[in-house]
Amino acid sequence: MAFLSDTLARVKPSATIAVTNKARELAAAGKDVIGLGAGEPDFDTPEHIRDAAKRAIDAGKTRYTAVDGIPELKAAICAKFLRENGLTYVPNQVTVGTGGKQILFNALIATLNHGDEVIIPAPYWVSYPDMVQLAGGTPVAVVATLENNFKITPEQLEAAITPKTKWFIFNSPSNPTGAGYTRTELKALTDVLMRHPHVWVMSDDMYEHLVFDDFKFVTPAQVEPGLYDRTLTCNGVSKAFAMTGWRIGYAAGPVALIKAMGTIQSQSTSNTCSISQWAALEALTGPQEFLADWRRVFQGRRDLVVSMLNEAEGITCPKPEGAFYVYPDISGCIGKASPGGTVITNDEVFATALLEEAGVAVVFGSAFGLSPNFRVSYATSDEVLREACARIQRFCASLV
Repeated sequence: MAFLSDTLARVKPSATIAVTNKARELAAAGKDVIGLGAGEPDFDTPEHIRDAAKRAIDAGKTRYTAVDGIPELKAAICAKFLRENGLTYVPNQVTVGTGGKQILFNALIATLNHGDEVIIPAPYWVSYPDMVQLAGGTPVAVVATLENNFKITPEQLEAAITPKTKWFIFNSPSNPTGAGYTRTELKALTDVLMRHPHVWVMSDDMYEHLVFDDFKFVTPAQVEPGLYDRTLTCNGVSKAFAMTGWRIGYAAGPVALIKAMGTIQSQSTSNTCSISQWAALEALTGPQEFLADWRRVFQGRRDLVVSMLNEAEGITCPKPEGAFYVYPDISGCIGKASPGGTVITNDEVFATALLEEAGVAVVFGSAFGLSPNFRVSYATSDEVLREACARIQRFCASLV
């Protein structure tokens, strides 16, 4: 359509949203569908956070706020970074946006010029490369394979850096794999970055609190203080506090970058929802005990899904360190045919046949930059997960 801009050609619709929408449409049409595509906790937002929002409404805190966040929330974010990550920031180094996605987008729009490169470990969250391209940059994928537990090596990072590299986007634990980098593994990457002072670090820590077993979360500027002045440490309340719909993300970094991001936001959304900001303040400063309870639930679900998927013919499913995703490999299913007559030529075909013939919605791996795989979100009940995995087992067993 000639009316639309050339910019639109550089971006694809979100595959995760598309899968979720298709599952909803099929369910609305009466089909028995289990959706494992959406990346959001199934828990309700905790009551004390909801109550804080209600108090804010009753107190009339419903007007415009400062573009990049109310002072109380920015102070709480500074306290959180010091308390949990050992990072010292002051309020003018902090910005609050409409979800973590806007934070990342603002930073990329504010910094990228045509030809700038952004290194993105793959598998990656589906939005990273598209946001880079919308901002005029060039995404450079560095593929982390199953054999390396979906983590890139220092040698791979070194080889990907060029004079055009502006950002390295780091996400641990990862969406879509759940892979988490240990302090030692991350230090090896930051050692590489210290040799390239022109490369900035964008650390997406959204799954910080969703880690299992004895895994200890660390973030780049914490591991290597020498990166502090060129690191944007990003986080939010969506995943840890079951507040996806509240749309609150935040970040801390150098003052000049934060100011530039605020300029971008001032001409797009302006401030994020005032009520959501007061709710986020309560999330960061109120009771935290439930986080450990939720982690135990998610860890049990992870173990259930990993066990059952590894019993499916043709599937290999590693056990991740965090988040609420698994990223099974389906190499053993490629080339086979489903009962409905579909030849499984790639993971997108697999996911489509699985949805249409078995009623299970997953996201195909090519959307995340590594095939043949698919992503399962296990942020739903044990009962639903058992049934979904049993359907996947039957579907894989039926392939010939």
